[in-house]
Amino acid sequence: MAYAIVVVGTSWGGLSAVRELVRALPRSFALPLVVVQHRHPDSDHLLGTLLQDSTPLPVSEVEDKAPIAPGSIYLAPADYHLLVEDGHFSLSMDEPVQYSRPSIDVAFASVADVFGRRAVGVVLTGANADGARGLRRLVDRGGLGFVQTPATAESPTMPAAAMKAVPEARVMAIAEIGAALGTLPAQPVESAAAMRGARAPDAR
Repeated sequence: MAYAIVVVGTSWGGLSAVRELVRALPRSFALPLVVVQHRHPDSDHLLGTLLQDSTPLPVSEVEDKAPIAPGSIYLAPADYHLLVEDGHFSLSMDEPVQYSRPSIDVAFASVADVFGRRAVGVVLTGANADGARGLRRLVDRGGLGFVQTPATAESPTMPAAAMKAVPEARVMAIAEIGAALGTLPAQPVESAAAMRGARAPDAR
């Protein structure tokens, strides 16, 4: 099985956790990795700057309709839900879910519905249950789930809720999750139009 995308959800303590995760990724990491972290609506771009200091992979904040590129790290912008569509991202200002926008559940569900078995979800430290329901949906669609070992989390509530919802998820320390992600076979994200073109019969 080759995978198309990784989505990481985190909240309280997330900055340190995500920096540790991206430091554990190999330079050759070929999947797009999306970080959905609960942030204040007026937060600045410091998260992106700090993550870029921790990895050679390019880090950027998602813009509406931006294409999904391999080997890149994307950040869900503050005060927007992050969705994926036909080979690109989409942003929404729908109502907060579990008091959160961006919502981890919303992002996981969107990725699960678009990519199915080619999706990977990761739940890290956080102080609420956001992400548990979305990870359940992602794994039910055939995707792969990882959860930070709660005992290693700055706030164990979020990973503990994900473990309860998805007992078959792989529970590991952050560095181990990063190492495991680095071994996953990658299949580039393609738009539905491109995939249809690739399957079209020769018209000659």
